[in-house]
Amino acid sequence: MHYQFLDIQISDGIARLWINRPEKLNALREDVQTEILGAVTDMDKNDQVRVITLQGRGRAFSAGGDLSGPPESATADEIARQRELRDNIRWDIQDMERLSNRFSQILSINKPIIAGIHGYCLGEGTDLALHCDIIIASEDVMIGYPPVRGMGSPPTHMWTYMVGPQWAKWFLLTGSTINGKEAAEIGLVLKAVPEDDLANSVESLAVTIAKIPWEVLAANKSIVNKAMDLMGRGPLQHMAAQIDAVAHHTWFGQEFRRIANESGLKEALEWRDRPFKE
Repeated sequence: MHYQFLDIQISDGIARLWINRPEKLNALREDVQTEILGAVTDMDKNDQVRVITLQGRGRAFSAGGDLSGPPESATADEIARQRELRDNIRWDIQDMERLSNRFSQILSINKPIIAGIHGYCLGEGTDLALHCDIIIASEDVMIGYPPVRGMGSPPTHMWTYMVGPQWAKWFLLTGSTINGKEAAEIGLVLKAVPEDDLANSVESLAVTIAKIPWEVLAANKSIVNKAMDLMGRGPLQHMAAQIDAVAHHTWFGQEFRRIANESGLKEALEWRDRPFKE
């Protein structure tokens, strides 16, 4: 199958996926998310694959959701309709639930997924990484969720499961970032390595995992996922999607969209982050 935004290479029981949209820092537009889900689903059905790795081409794993607007092919009527729908909170809730479901399906894949993150892992980039099974980070990667500075809340919520309530609140109440070394210290990632060693570290772990029969890998991944489900992971994702949609309709969220529509995304981001630079 042809993928527009992914590079894929399969050998020795390992499916290696790279998000390939470097000119946009691998921003996760909906069609990119759909391709990632489709690819890992295909790899899950492939009896030659035991483990999947996921990394990003260029300067980042993923800088987050694509805030630059609709695809270049969108017509003026389609853009106007999209903005109209964004103002409908019921539509917004359903859209965030669809997004949350895509990430939940990635977590539910039977085969283990190792994420290798570098450069930037922000916003929806963290949603993607935290739904992989193991994360290896470059030491200087920037990890965080800046959109919580008024634009919304993560439409998926894995933070408390990964680092506990206090660190989860720190991320979501400040929008601040940490580097890979700090992320390893608090358990957000398995370990941090120099960026030049990241690809080899991901590959080495994948080679080790690929030595184990796929049935055993699936069973052991499944029991950990079931433990999180018993802690309420599933219902919490639906709540997170709804909270995010509600936050979009605060005065701040509406003002951010107005500035972005009238003056551009760069100006809107500068307006959002200006108080944190003072």
